[in-house]
Amino acid sequence: MKTTAKRERPALTCDWADIEHSLDTHGNAVLPGLLNAEQCQALAALYAKDDAFRSRIVMARHGFGRGEYKYFAYPLPPLIDQLRHELYRGLAPIANCWNQQLGIDVQYPDELDAFLQRCHDAGQTRPTPLMLHYTEGDYNCLHRDLYGEHVFPLQATMLLSKPGEDFTGGEFVMTGLSARSQRVEVVPLKQGDAVVFTVNQRPEIGKRGIRKAAMRHGVSRLRSGERYTAGLIFHDAR
Repeated sequence: MKTTAKRERPALTCDWADIEHSLDTHGNAVLPGLLNAEQCQALAALYAKDDAFRSRIVMARHGFGRGEYKYFAYPLPPLIDQLRHELYRGLAPIANCWNQQLGIDVQYPDELDAFLQRCHDAGQTRPTPLMLHYTEGDYNCLHRDLYGEHVFPLQATMLLSKPGEDFTGGEFVMTGLSARSQRVEVVPLKQGDAVVFTVNQRPEIGKRGIRKAAMRHGVSRLRSGERYTAGLIFHDAR
C-alpha cells in the first residue's frame, strides 16, 4: 500500500450526525474551518512543485471547462494523506447506509487502506487526490469523478483561497436530478472550509419511498483573481 510512512491524524471535531443529515437532505455538507490559513497557504504553495504530482490536466483541451488541475503522486503530502484517511473513516458508515437504501450490493471497509487495496487489486492504482487552479474567466463544467469499477460515493473539496479577497465568483455548484425533481444549489465556502458531496448518485425520499437522485458538481466562472482548491477522492483510478 502506497501511503506515507508516518501518519499523525489531524484532530477533526466534526459533528457526523449533522453531516449525515445534510448529505441525506442536500447531497452535500460543509465542514467549516477544516484547515487553518497556514495550512491553506502551505497546500496552495505545493501547486508549483511539479514533483509532487503525477499529471497535469488543462481543462479546455478536454472540454472540461477552463483552468487546470494536477493529480498528486504517491506518497501523498502528509496533511492530504491524513485528511483522506480520517474523513473516509467518518464517511464510510454513511456510504454503506446509502448503498443499502439504493439496493447496491457493495459495502465499504472501515479503513481507507482496506478500500484502496480493493481498488488496487482491480487495477485502480493511480492516486486521485488533486489540486485545482483557476484564474479570471475559468470555470469547471458539471461532472462526476468516476475512475473505474470501484467508486466511493462521497468526496471532499477544500477551499484554499479567500473569497472576496483572492478571487470573486468561482462558487461551488451542485445539481440534482431525479425522476420527479431537479434543482441547483450554490454552496458558499470560506477559506479553509471543506464541502463533502455526492460523487454520482444518492438516495432521495419520494412519495413512493427511496429513489435515486443523480448529482453533478462544478465551479462557476471566476470573475477576478486566483482560486486554489484541494480535492479528496477516496477511490483510486485505473
